[in-house]
Amino acid sequence: MKALIYKSTGSWYIAKTEDGGVFNTRIKGIFKIDGFTSTNPIAVGDEVEIEIEDIAERSAIIDEIHDRKNYMVRTSPHHKMHHHIIASNLDQAVLFATLKDPKTSQGFIDRFLVSAEAYHIPAIIVFNKSDIYRKKELDKFSELKLIYEDIGYRVLLASMENGSGTDEIKAVLSDKVTLLSGHSGVGKSTFINTVFPELGLKTQEVSGWSGKGMHTTTFAEMFDLPGGGKIIDTPGIREYGLVDIPKQELSHYFPEMRKILGNCQFNNCLHINEPGCAVKEAVERGEIAAERYVSYYNILDSINESDY
Repeated sequence: MKALIYKSTGSWYIAKTEDGGVFNTRIKGIFKIDGFTSTNPIAVGDEVEIEIEDIAERSAIIDEIHDRKNYMVRTSPHHKMHHHIIASNLDQAVLFATLKDPKTSQGFIDRFLVSAEAYHIPAIIVFNKSDIYRKKELDKFSELKLIYEDIGYRVLLASMENGSGTDEIKAVLSDKVTLLSGHSGVGKSTFINTVFPELGLKTQEVSGWSGKGMHTTTFAEMFDLPGGGKIIDTPGIREYGLVDIPKQELSHYFPEMRKILGNCQFNNCLHINEPGCAVKEAVERGEIAAERYVSYYNILDSINESDY
């Protein structure tokens, strides 16, 4: 029987069949997928085949996983050598970010976008908490909106507190399978509560001493949208560790760099010290945002290819 994974708790998975039946499922044996060992072989969004074990107990065994259209992956929070699949079979990913309480760094945003590009998943950035922004934050938002929209990303401004921008976000989510991600405390759970008030998801104040949100979502979970489509809520991420991206490939996941890579003098140009580098020349001319180049440099510097 075909089913879709709605929730993963590590050892048990909640699956929904095509006729709406809900089962607690577990894996039969060991799954090795895509040639690498993952901390979670089955992910939310996976299409699987299940075999009913006990109809009264609503329990079943997963005995097959269908090929994934795509997935988002990051390094495991507990072991950087292991990979953690966040969710699979996505139409798009929405990153919730904030410019205050807590502040999302541009490096974090860019790492997320690189991962989305690497797995061919369109990404949208939502800057939440506009109700507490003053001129400084609004000016920063305008600057970031210009940078990201110029390279093809959609950027929205919203406030879960007063409801501004929520209708626009709902329209973006309609009839699509969307991953919602971001730091703890940026308003993901609050947004989901505005869409599904009946769920009453836990939200948490930002920690005063650290300026960071506390984790409220422990496991990824998928919800059906009332008007069609699905959203996948994920645990708040403190850091976004990239997986399986060699230094040589990194620039391919920066859309503004990808367009001009063929103009570099050397095919293996890393865009750091090489002569005749089209990327560095574009940065100097202001055609590539300096902030994005800094992110590229920092991510490149963090990639340790001996890990692969």
